[in-house]
Amino acid sequence: MIICCGEALMDMLPRRLADDREAFLPVPGGAVFNTAVALGRLGEDTQFLSGLSTDMFGRKLMAFLDESGVGTAYCVRSARPTTLAFVTLSGGNAQYSFMDENTAGRMLSADDLPILPDTAQALHFGAISLIPEPCGSTYETLMRRLYEKAVISLDPNIRPGFVTDESAYRERLNRMIAMSDIIKVSEEDLDWLEPGRAFEIVARDWIDRGASIVTLTMGDKGARAITRDHEITVPTQPVAVVDTVGAGDTFNAGFLAGLRQTGGLSKHGLTQLDEDALRKALALGAEVAAYTVGQAGANPPWRAALSC
Repeated sequence: MIICCGEALMDMLPRRLADDREAFLPVPGGAVFNTAVALGRLGEDTQFLSGLSTDMFGRKLMAFLDESGVGTAYCVRSARPTTLAFVTLSGGNAQYSFMDENTAGRMLSADDLPILPDTAQALHFGAISLIPEPCGSTYETLMRRLYEKAVISLDPNIRPGFVTDESAYRERLNRMIAMSDIIKVSEEDLDWLEPGRAFEIVARDWIDRGASIVTLTMGDKGARAITRDHEITVPTQPVAVVDTVGAGDTFNAGFLAGLRQTGGLSKHGLTQLDEDALRKALALGAEVAAYTVGQAGANPPWRAALSC
């Protein structure tokens, strides 16, 4: 079982009406939510852990998870509102403005955390759920409880415009990086986390601190992975890009599913991963991301749509 731990929200996607007025279309989203949905559609045993509202948007999020084959037994429901993320697109690239005060997701506390089963093979964390309080501390607490037992996957997915206390956020990410087995960053994330430092150097530093695999997504230049023994790159599949919403999130899903399918998604398995298995997992991540950028919003593929 893979448990995705983090935010669920409604992406408010820009649209132009027939009379040329601007409007926003509410679409289920959130980085960790997108990863969970993609894993469910790939046929993986997936659960989602988050604070979810009982409002109309919260019900829509729950239904979307259910339709995608994702379990919701570890979702904490409340009457607080759902987080909204208003999206603007520039050249197909997404920028976000968040409405997150006193929301169901943000107000998740450590006291709300459910007891997770021993069958939890891996936990995935990241994105804006690690920034505000109390949920940021809550997810860090959950990671600390389980990082010695389960595989920990982390995608910081930095949103600088959402960060109000940069020093505290950097300290949290550093602590969580030290507890993570799999770390994924984009080029933008890397520039924010380690400005001016090459990916190879940063990856080796993180591996020395305990990580098994560090991956870098590079848009149309493909994706890279570094382990203690291997360093590989796979190309991006050619696709007509509609927008990049959910690209990195769904890459995570493909990569985790690929590792699980090769038997590598365990503490021991990650340290024994050979180059062929690593390449297959990286290629599946790249294919899932390529499919997603060809869709409007984060709409990851079902397994039958893929070649890997």
